[in-house]
Amino acid sequence: MILSVLSARASDSSSDAAQPTLKDAQDQAGQAASWVEQNWSAWLGIGLRVLLIVVIACVLRVAVRRTITRLIDRMNRTAQAVDGTALGGLLVNVERRRQRSHAIGSVLRSVASFLIMGTAALMILGTFEINLAPLLASAGVAGVAIGFGARNLVTDFLSGVFMILEDQYGVGDTIDAGVASGEVIEVGLRVTKLRGDKGEIWYVRNGEVKRIGNLSQGWATAGVDVTVRADEDLDRVKAVLAEAGEAMSKTEPWNEMLWGPVEVLGLDSVLLDSMVVRVTAKTMPGKALTIERELRWRIKRTFDEAGIRIVGGVPVQVDGETAVADPAAGVSAPSAYASTTSPQSLAASPIPPANLAK
Repeated sequence: MILSVLSARASDSSSDAAQPTLKDAQDQAGQAASWVEQNWSAWLGIGLRVLLIVVIACVLRVAVRRTITRLIDRMNRTAQAVDGTALGGLLVNVERRRQRSHAIGSVLRSVASFLIMGTAALMILGTFEINLAPLLASAGVAGVAIGFGARNLVTDFLSGVFMILEDQYGVGDTIDAGVASGEVIEVGLRVTKLRGDKGEIWYVRNGEVKRIGNLSQGWATAGVDVTVRADEDLDRVKAVLAEAGEAMSKTEPWNEMLWGPVEVLGLDSVLLDSMVVRVTAKTMPGKALTIERELRWRIKRTFDEAGIRIVGGVPVQVDGETAVADPAAGVSAPSAYASTTSPQSLAASPIPPANLAK
């Protein structure tokens, strides 16, 4: 009886202790309110700083990107304004300028966005009093690992950026990149597309290009070698060549392709039966072969009218001299096997059987 009463009282006391009272709730609420009252100013300051950083970063990013876009648009308008004029037709390629400006603008916008937003993120983490040293160290290690793993991609990208910034070549240029050559049809940050002489398209990684020969920048040189007989009058040959070059420089459209007079440099070589005269001309980039073909055509016609013979490849015969056939030309050299007593004939003779030899 006594034990049951004691157990009942103990259970009542434990249940009273387990259930929170109104006073305990009031005490906890007061502690929370005091903690919030003590820290709300710090929270408000942190929130305002974060908001201010985000707003400034977004505004700065938009302003920088718009500035870059306006600069690129101004470059494109300048190219379009020059297009159609004589200078624009010779020196400016609108598609080349457009692609180059587009690539430069894309790179600049990406770099600006990365720098601005990355700096803002670090400032926000610093506002929350987060230790940035382990984070920066981890990012550095990760960057080194990614750089080693994707070094070819990084090399191609950096090479493409410098090629575009330095304007080494552009759309429409004819280049020799070592691994391939042809006309540039597209310039990218990682790959350059070339169209070869037979119509094939080459995809050349920018990191693989060690040297570039641009055949479309500045000017080109057209050279023609004219082979005439050794007994021709050099002054007359020079006068006829100068006449052909002058007539070509006054005819359209060759007068626009020629950037200088056709010059007779003089004798390039002298042989017993012929001599070679060198003719050159400074031309528009990429038009050297066209000028050379037309110049050969005109030189041949002018020489025919003037009675000057162009030779080469076969010996020259003097006028009045008839070719005499060599009677021994069709006779073959004597063979060692023609004589029965020669060592070659004796060695090739069959060995007689032993019974016949006895």
